[in-house]
Amino acid sequence: MERVLSSQQLDCVCVVLVRARNPNNIGAVARAMHDFGFRHLRVVNDYPVPFETARSAVDASAILAGAATFDSVAEAIADCTLVVGTTAVGERTLQHPLHPLPEAATKIVDELAPEDGSGRVAILFGSEKTGLSNEELSHCNWLLTIPMQQHEDVRHPSLNLGQAVAVCLYELVRQTGLSVAASDFVAAKAGEVERLTTLLHEVLQKTGYTRHHPANSDESQVRRMALRMGVASIDVPVWMGVLRQVLWKVRDSDTGKD
Repeated sequence: MERVLSSQQLDCVCVVLVRARNPNNIGAVARAMHDFGFRHLRVVNDYPVPFETARSAVDASAILAGAATFDSVAEAIADCTLVVGTTAVGERTLQHPLHPLPEAATKIVDELAPEDGSGRVAILFGSEKTGLSNEELSHCNWLLTIPMQQHEDVRHPSLNLGQAVAVCLYELVRQTGLSVAASDFVAAKAGEVERLTTLLHEVLQKTGYTRHHPANSDESQVRRMALRMGVASIDVPVWMGVLRQVLWKVRDSDTGKD
């Protein structure tokens, strides 16, 4: 059976550009989104992006006009249940599962399968020069890469930002053969995972774990661990309550020492 993404499912995909600096590249991304039916563009940057200079956004002015800007990756993905980072790999040491684009696209569309809109996916693309940093990648559930021919004279083959987005979105819309098992599992949104990560890191600090095991308790590492747990949205309040109780006991113990 052919799998066709509905309008509602297309609305549940967010293209997130992190530190993209060239307005024309952003315009090319908007044009690719328009051509394949995607509408939600989010931009994470530390300075205002001049969207009006994006001449390459042919017929995609509405996407640029509706683009949301954020100061951090955490804010941009807070409402998403699946966050996927893109990478050309190169010599980078990866700390996430890595999937080639065809396999990754299948996993993304599976996340979008529920017609009730409970699955929301963010696909992160890094800056034109450096890609996504390790801290930015720590917000991702897993990574995808576009398989490319290796050339001896090219150290790290990669695509232009607009091309990379276009290839990824095309792969999403061309997927066929839907086969998703029914499940009541609803993944925690990225914002919920971030709150859980912050509280867990505070617990590690208050209990002295970060002091004795600094190599295992960097906030990015804690975030990746929380993501690997695959916490259900319904379980987040429970885990938050458990961690707050631990904090209360630790603080109570500290008070008793005074």
